[in-house]
Amino acid sequence: MPTSPSAATTDVLLMLPVAVPLATAAAYLWPSRRPVTGWAGLVPPAVILATGAALAAVRHGPVTAHGRLLRADALTVWMLLVVGAVAASACAAGPAYLAGERRAGRADERDVRRYCLLVHLFLAAMSAAVLAGNLGVLWVAIEATTVMTAFLVGHRNTRTSVEAAWKYVVICSVGIALAFLGTVLIYYAARRAGIPESAALDWPTLAAHAHGLDPAVTRLGIGLIVLGFGAKAGLVPLHAWLPDAHSQAPAPVSALMSGVLLSVAFTAILRYKVIADAALGTGYLRLLLAVIALATLALATGLLLGQRDYKRMLAYSSMEHMSLIALGSAVGTPLAAAAVLLHIAGHGLAKSVAFCSAGHILQLCRTSAIGRVRGLLARSPVPGAAFGLAVLALLGMPPFSLFASELGMVRAGFTAGMGWPVALALLLVLAAFAAVALRTARMLLGPPPPAPGAPAGATRTGAVAAAPLVAGLLACALLGTTTGPLTGLLHDAAVLAGGR
Repeated sequence: MPTSPSAATTDVLLMLPVAVPLATAAAYLWPSRRPVTGWAGLVPPAVILATGAALAAVRHGPVTAHGRLLRADALTVWMLLVVGAVAASACAAGPAYLAGERRAGRADERDVRRYCLLVHLFLAAMSAAVLAGNLGVLWVAIEATTVMTAFLVGHRNTRTSVEAAWKYVVICSVGIALAFLGTVLIYYAARRAGIPESAALDWPTLAAHAHGLDPAVTRLGIGLIVLGFGAKAGLVPLHAWLPDAHSQAPAPVSALMSGVLLSVAFTAILRYKVIADAALGTGYLRLLLAVIALATLALATGLLLGQRDYKRMLAYSSMEHMSLIALGSAVGTPLAAAAVLLHIAGHGLAKSVAFCSAGHILQLCRTSAIGRVRGLLARSPVPGAAFGLAVLALLGMPPFSLFASELGMVRAGFTAGMGWPVALALLLVLAAFAAVALRTARMLLGPPPPAPGAPAGATRTGAVAAAPLVAGLLACALLGTTTGPLTGLLHDAAVLAGGR
């Protein structure tokens, strides 16, 4: 039976997912004559995964540390496991990416160190956001992810990557500013409700006393927060940064941004949803999330129909899946909440494999144009097969977990009386399915185009480069077959996410 850890153990355990990535990042600042290999980058994801597993094993209600600034409940543990799993896949793909950049003469030792430094600061910021028990700390952590990823998006120092980085900074800064105003309004409503200053942004306190918050102030604050954090989650109307940033960032960084950053930002909305539903009833946020979800899905589907770039195709696919997550959260039943969290995990795993394999394809073909990539399965079987299987997972095909999660969200939506929004979403998803499947088939099938000077036959991919792709696909398929020991954790996390 799970036991409650001691206070000292809790303090150490909750600090590890933040402290270890920070320490690893600091190590890259230390001058050394030895070249950076990037394999040290696997330590922070392993620690994040191990911490999540340890917290799941000793789970006995929420645990807090450092004056309640850090807090771990079932939702926290679930997201730590997702962050750790996706980060392990992306960081394992890092050495192959960095080796390719070195061979092409696009990176030197200083560039590699800067890349590794920023990636681990990024992991520390995401872990802090997941562990934050104070809404002010949550806002600071998500703002920190913007700073780190802005430099990673512009890592190549090309005109298009720098332009994408600036666009990302400007749009997400607007979103973060809106989220800050919303946080201030929630703080104001909490103080007017008699909550002490020291606890006015403490999430458990606000959730327990949400019924006493001023409805008008809370409604405005929650609206601003959904728009603000929705910008980081790639939702309409502040979504325009996403396709540019994800297509220009290094492939492992795109995997992290699409696989977990979007979900971490949406988890912040789930935290506020608990407060909003208690203070305003379920109708307000249900309507707001449903409208934003359908608008995002319609836009993503329309852009996928005319897409000519496979990295941008994956970016618009991220918008599609975040809209499904938002729609499932709008439904708000226990089944819908569990399906949303399962979808977050499955999407993260599948998208990390898709972007990392797309990175291999980009280094091989030297283009991201769909029309100029043919015969991938014959030319480079491992990245081609991984890309194709990852796309099948993203399209919701069994046995991958997105099939089960999408089926759960559809069933929950019709049961909860949201049949029309769910039916409309299904039509849009079907159109997106056709667009993505057709373009992916064109890339994978047929003979490879002749390339002057290229070696005949298939290009071999080493076991080290193939391992994270295979592991990510296997994890996604296994999660679609059974949640196993994670079943209880998923149920508890769904309750906390607002599925009552």
